[in-house]
Amino acid sequence: MGDRSPKSAQKQAAQKQSKTDGASQKKNALITAQQATKAKAAASKRK
Repeated sequence: MGDRSPKSAQKQAAQKQSKTDGASQKKNALITAQQATKAKAAASKRK
């Protein structure tokens, strides 16, 4: 069976958290890039 010690549970929780943090960082970077692209397009239309 799997290791159910507190240290193991804490390690698994930390790994899961870092995985979700990485995913949300990528998502935020993508959103920022999309916003920058839209801002550039809007600025070029105003010229």
